[in-house]
This record gives sequence, C-alpha cells and structure tokens, in this order.
Amino acid sequence: MTIRLAVPYIQKDSIVDGEGIRSVIWTQGCPHHCPGCHNPETHSFTDGYEVEIENLFEELDKLESQNGITFSGGDPMMQPEACTLLARYGRKRGLDIWCYTGFKYEELIEMSKYKPAILDFLKEIDVLIDGKFMLEQKSFDVIFRGSKNQRIIDIPKSLETKKTILISKYDNIEKNNKGRKNHYMYV
Repeated sequence: MTIRLAVPYIQKDSIVDGEGIRSVIWTQGCPHHCPGCHNPETHSFTDGYEVEIENLFEELDKLESQNGITFSGGDPMMQPEACTLLARYGRKRGLDIWCYTGFKYEELIEMSKYKPAILDFLKEIDVLIDGKFMLEQKSFDVIFRGSKNQRIIDIPKSLETKKTILISKYDNIEKNNKGRKNHYMYV
C-alpha cells in the first residue's frame, strides 16, 4: 500500500505538533483550503510523493527518543487506510498518536458510517485536534492549535462515552466559558 505525502519521509524531533518530542507524517491532499493555512502546498491531491508504507515502517523502526507520531497535512482523514496502518505500527513501538484534521470530530463519526476506515483510524488516535483553521480566530495563545475554534480531543474517552471529551490541560475554554453550558466534557 502507498500513501501520498507532502514530504517523502517522516519529520523527526518536532516540539510543536503535540506533546513531547514527536515524529510528523505530513499527508498530501486537503479539501478544506482554509484561508491563511500554513501548509497550502499540501492541499493538492496530486502533488507530493507516493511512498510505500513499508518504507515508512522502516523509518519508524529507526526512531529514537520520540514520544509519538503526529499526522498532519493536508488532511490525514483523506487517507485513513494508510494512516491506520502507520498508527498501528507506531503504537506497537510504544508511540502515542496525535492527528490534525479540518473536520470536526462529530463530522468524522457521521462520515465513518459511510467510510468505516475513518472509524478504524480514529480508534488508533489518542489525541485529535479538530476543526478548520480560521484566520479570524488565529491565536498564538492556544497551545498546539492555530485558531481558537480548534479543539483538542481525547479520542479513546470520546469513543467510549459517545461524547466529545476535550482535554482541559491544553485549553482555557473552561475559564472563558464560565456560566455557559455546552455539550463538552473536560478531563
């Protein structure tokens, strides 16, 4: 199996794409085309590099001193089968899995009814940063996100409870929404 990537290798030693020291897999192809996106070169579904999954397995085998893998792009949800295989392989090596997507978590659950590979990929993800980048909500005050609308979600707990569970240690929404009711739970 192959995957289309923006760069033909795994980027090592990132400290901005999730907690800890991470290796990033930059997928190619994104339907969102968010104005102000910091990776517009990843939008095309035909650019980039077609890479054999086995080559990336070999790269994962050589990783040292990494806490996890982050899928970014592009939108990794556009290639859920290949991303699932890579996430499972990384998890077997003791790495945690983060993923950025322009889709909202609730949209992904709905989409998975028609494309089960999306749910398979979600089941391998520990933390999901969801939602389109919104230039009018761009902020340097939110950790691991580009805009305030994006959420940091605990996927195992969300799948288990069938509710969207936000990870409050990365977010200050609780302070900003005092007295306001919403359907999110914080852990």
